[in-house]
Amino acid sequence: MSKISAVRARAISIPLDSATSFASRLVKERHYGIVEVSGDDGFKGIGFCYVGSSGGSIFPEIVTSLLAPVLLGQDPYRVEGLWGEMYQETLLQGRAGTVMRAISALDIALWDRNSRAAKLPLYRFLGAVSDSVPAYASGGYYLDGKTPAKLADEMQAYVNGGFQAVKMKVGKLDLRGEEARIAAVRERIGPDPLLMLDANNAWSDLPTALRFVRMFEKYDPYFIEEPFSPDDIENHARLAGSTSVLVATGEIEVGRWRFKQLLQAGGAAILQTDAAVCGGVTEFKRIAATAASFGVTLCPHWFHDLHAHLVAAIPNARYVEYFADDQVLNFRRLLDKQVQIKEGRILLPQEPGLGFNFNDQAVERYALSPWRG
Repeated sequence: MSKISAVRARAISIPLDSATSFASRLVKERHYGIVEVSGDDGFKGIGFCYVGSSGGSIFPEIVTSLLAPVLLGQDPYRVEGLWGEMYQETLLQGRAGTVMRAISALDIALWDRNSRAAKLPLYRFLGAVSDSVPAYASGGYYLDGKTPAKLADEMQAYVNGGFQAVKMKVGKLDLRGEEARIAAVRERIGPDPLLMLDANNAWSDLPTALRFVRMFEKYDPYFIEEPFSPDDIENHARLAGSTSVLVATGEIEVGRWRFKQLLQAGGAAILQTDAAVCGGVTEFKRIAATAASFGVTLCPHWFHDLHAHLVAAIPNARYVEYFADDQVLNFRRLLDKQVQIKEGRILLPQEPGLGFNFNDQAVERYALSPWRG
């Protein structure tokens, strides 16, 4: 029986080429945590998470001090048991935030290691539904000098590239400014492509949100994403009951319990569960099963290289969020392979595990500290 023989972690900081704005914040760099979990049988898995625009240095400490002692010497196939033990070990420090993201990264690494040992791509190891998955092109960020016409150019380029669904940011400007942006995009891409709107927690009260969302309605958006703080479940539910636009949220939500509260309240028609945030592949599967019992679909957030596998293996998962370049999701610079796109669909890699490794030179270039563990 194989045993976990090594766990190591590292913090990464990658500056953005251009400072990029959301509705409520400006991002100049991104911090990531990466891990490796090795077995004494020679197989190794990798995992990762986004830590934020600062504070990445706490990630290796969490992994090496709190979580690695739980894993070392254990059977790597006992994934469910190991998840529960990591969660229990960090009850006082975690249950959310970077601690849960560290659990997520290690859980991803375990699934990657085990599927590599089985010589299967992760999505097949999980129980494949399909070999390719639909993706929506995510972009439309606020940049200095980016006029509505230039935003429309960007969205049209995605549609011309084969995507039938695109997403843009909203919520930073006043009502007139936001209408100019969405009107330009809808006119340019036409009526058929799905148009998704991401507000990034722009609003704090229902009346303000309704003013914007009711204006958006005439442009037929597919969903409005994160209209409020993730903790404001009640306003998500109130908004969902007041508009024909689907409400989507959950990208920074954690654990099956919080997702259950969100579903029971009717606060989301679409969950954007992120496996690198919510508790890893193990917890993502539980959340997806819970959502299925409510008739709710998942369109996971970020990390398309990971989430393509999960959407391909889970029946009630629909779209993968895809980033066409490495300007915003600059984590792509750390990988030695990129996913392949054909006519707006991600083609699942056929190599074992996740289908990629870290690029050692890129890791060294952006590392905040040496490997620990």
